[in-house]
Amino acid sequence: MKKKDHPVIIVKKRKSHGHGHHGGSWKIAYADFMTAMMAFFLVMWLLSMATPEERQQIAEYFKMPLKAAMSNGDRFSLSDSVIPGGGDDMLKVQGEVQKRRAESSRQRDMQGLSRVRERLDQLIKNDPRLRELQPNLKIKLLDDGLRIQIVDSQQRPMFRSGNKEVEPYMRDILRAIAPVLNDIPNRISLSGHTDDTPFVTGERGYSNWELSADRANASRRELVTGGLASDKVLRVVGMADSMNLKNVSGDDPSNRRISILILTKDKENEILNENNGSDVQNVSLNEDDPNGVQQIQESVAPAM
Repeated sequence: MKKKDHPVIIVKKRKSHGHGHHGGSWKIAYADFMTAMMAFFLVMWLLSMATPEERQQIAEYFKMPLKAAMSNGDRFSLSDSVIPGGGDDMLKVQGEVQKRRAESSRQRDMQGLSRVRERLDQLIKNDPRLRELQPNLKIKLLDDGLRIQIVDSQQRPMFRSGNKEVEPYMRDILRAIAPVLNDIPNRISLSGHTDDTPFVTGERGYSNWELSADRANASRRELVTGGLASDKVLRVVGMADSMNLKNVSGDDPSNRRISILILTKDKENEILNENNGSDVQNVSLNEDDPNGVQQIQESVAPAM
């Protein structure tokens, strides 16, 4: 009997490749990506919280030190100093670090004065008495500090003509701003000004110089009465008509004014250095000179 033909069965086995995921290596790459994204958003958040000056300092930091060593310029990152952080001074008493600290201190000083101006504006707005006198008040932020000017006018003079006595409404202004001035560390300079109308006696007797100084001192006394600490006043000066306002005639009432300058620390130090007696001139008579010619010898005395 003849055998039947049976079909041949061939079994093929295929190897699995893990569905194309290459095992677990993708997880490491994904974790690195997420870490980088988290760091990126953290940096963006920090930059959004920084001030423009701080962002500028961060940018300057990343420019050092190669550019500092190879370039010239007025920025500390472009310095020709061998030591970009400290200038030529190894102890960093002078140089770029000290300059940067000074700039930062001045920036804080000006920010503090800006806040004082905001407080004064709010005080004037909330006090009905001061609101009526607002046309007589001129407040301006300068390089040397915050200047508060109390000016005269035809309708409301701060002083009677030729008189040093403070008018009652000017007392209200001075006594109201005294606590604001007392709350800040800055000292003040007080100046009195007059118009150019001379006294009958001219410059030989009581003149606008004495009048402006007396008015400045009268204003100082009112500030102290209002609560200002006596050591807050650095100087009181009378300017007469030597510094009239611009674009007005010399006899204009607005020239009759009191200026209160809240000094920056730099300006305060400048005034102190001008008046600390560091440069003294000794005048001696040369006995060998028959004509009695005086010789001036300059010597430097230690600052007190």
